Amino acid sequence: MEHSSHEFLKALLETPSPSGFEQQIQHVVREWMRPFADEVRTDAHGNVFAMRFPEGRPSDAPRIMLAGHCDQIGLMVQFIDSEGFLYIQPIGGWDMQILLGQRLTVWAKDGPIHGVVARRAIHLLKPDERNKVPDFTDVWVDIGAKNKEEAEGLVRCGDPVTFALGYRPLRNDLASSPAMDDKVGLWVCMEAVRLLHGRELRTAVYGVSTVAEEIGLRGATTAAYSINPTVGIAVDVCHATDTPGNDKKQLGETKCGSGPVIFRGPNISPRVFELLESTAKAHEIPVQIRGVPRATGTDANAIQIAREGVATGLIGIPNRYMHSPVEVVHLGDLNNAAKLLAEFCAAVGPETNWIP
Repeated sequence: MEHSSHEFLKALLETPSPSGFEQQIQHVVREWMRPFADEVRTDAHGNVFAMRFPEGRPSDAPRIMLAGHCDQIGLMVQFIDSEGFLYIQPIGGWDMQILLGQRLTVWAKDGPIHGVVARRAIHLLKPDERNKVPDFTDVWVDIGAKNKEEAEGLVRCGDPVTFALGYRPLRNDLASSPAMDDKVGLWVCMEAVRLLHGRELRTAVYGVSTVAEEIGLRGATTAAYSINPTVGIAVDVCHATDTPGNDKKQLGETKCGSGPVIFRGPNISPRVFELLESTAKAHEIPVQIRGVPRATGTDANAIQIAREGVATGLIGIPNRYMHSPVEVVHLGDLNNAAKLLAEFCAAVGPETNWIP
């Protein structure tokens, strides 16, 4: 991975962005993309658009939307008790068993505050409690406050909370971090726009850092309405099945390091799939093919049904341990996904047929 692009990836992963609180990460995106895009703008919803246009901006130029969501699952401070402990509720989908015992960060107005999430020690639990997954009302965040007054001087109800953020390289070009879902997809879209810098295009390319995906694909819905794309491609993570216990008969075989996944199914335009696959073959980009027999639960859902309908594709980055603090991806898959998108965009022109 190119050094400065790698630093951009790390900056994304180390910047908090729970759904609804994406302002900090969108600042990072805007600053990075300004040298590579013809125009960078932000809408009232918070989506950031990094755009490349063909010379003269002809009216018949197709519009390609590349969407990666910048928001991550998070938590929110809901209540502060008399002893200064914080009670939280989820933003997005959480596995409580993964949350227990984690180091957290409260992103308060005056700066980050370290905390831990816990419940009573196992020695003090009743037998029936030991085998029960606790509810959010059964756990609390300890920031070390002496009492409610001290805690309220630091934290307000509604403040967002995340896992302690941090990027860790692993062996064999793998890397681990919270919020690979979907900051790696965001990175791929922006890297594709960067790779197109200086190249002649016959299409307008909109790299979009969408907001609020984890709470209902909201940013992609408004961004797609604004762009009115001819073609839309969402880039998100997908489950890698190269770890113990996964049912490949149900999920398919998907490996970290074997290339990005190109999806097929009713949520996917066959024309977009075919051009992605042929582009990968033409440029010797390794890819994996995976079927998905229903709507995908990604920004592709919202893009596909925008306005009168959009020819839509979906690229997946194989991800181990999704929605955990130790999500793992292969950096080569990110690079290859960005190259695939860039070459796809370069191949599209006004004559390209999207009718199935």
